[in-house]
Amino acid sequence: MPLSRHLRAARRTAVAALVLAAAAGCGDAGGLRGAGATPTAVGPARLWPDLPPASSPAWDFDEADTETVKGVTVPGDDIRAVDPAAVVRAEIAAHPDDYSKGKAPYRETARRMDDCGPGGVRSRCPLLEPYYRDLTGDGREDMTLGFRLPPTGQTAVRVYTVIGHRLVQVMSHNDAVGAVELAGRSVIIRSPSDLAGYEYRVQWTWDPDQRAMLLTHDEMLRTGKRGAAPRPSASLSSSPSHSPSPSHSPSPSPSSASAR
Repeated sequence: MPLSRHLRAARRTAVAALVLAAAAGCGDAGGLRGAGATPTAVGPARLWPDLPPASSPAWDFDEADTETVKGVTVPGDDIRAVDPAAVVRAEIAAHPDDYSKGKAPYRETARRMDDCGPGGVRSRCPLLEPYYRDLTGDGREDMTLGFRLPPTGQTAVRVYTVIGHRLVQVMSHNDAVGAVELAGRSVIIRSPSDLAGYEYRVQWTWDPDQRAMLLTHDEMLRTGKRGAAPRPSASLSSSPSHSPSPSHSPSPSPSSASAR
């Protein structure tokens, strides 16, 4: 609706309200009323204008990194046809330093993946239910996958899409995760803070130029809750309005210690 039509509609509404008020005998003359003092606008002050430009990125979040998943096919380019457990196992195989060798921090995850198949102990399986939703804007569903990383207390959050008939990981985030949300083209991850009454919130958003999810927001928010809060992890690891749909749904629909 053009702005002029908005203004005309607002004026008609205001006139009608004045007429009704007068008819009700409220005695209000309809004059302007003061709203009190208005704070003076203060523009940003630039500090150290002679500071030379930075010669390197402020922090390496690996936010534009993507990785083609080896050994996992996508029948008919349908990402729902992909086995989520096979995707996690492919990541474990591709990153033995993280999951298998020496003092690998996530070795227990690799061990427990054996419980994600037939005959396994389901309660020990670290894999969480996948969610499907179009996060890239290409009209096709993408997969948001999560799995636990015992005994670190972290949760891995991954996003996969199909590019050139191949499964591609376009986001990777490990942290002490309290909640995950999908909104528009973004994945929002909330994590506990060691400061009582606050939480960390990071937002990863699809960037069509980079063809990857970029870390677009990293902030601390007040939750209003008092009391002791669990400590978050000490590192950030990365290797439409419908509700998101889990794997069993027939239709599409469903922090981090950075530079804090």
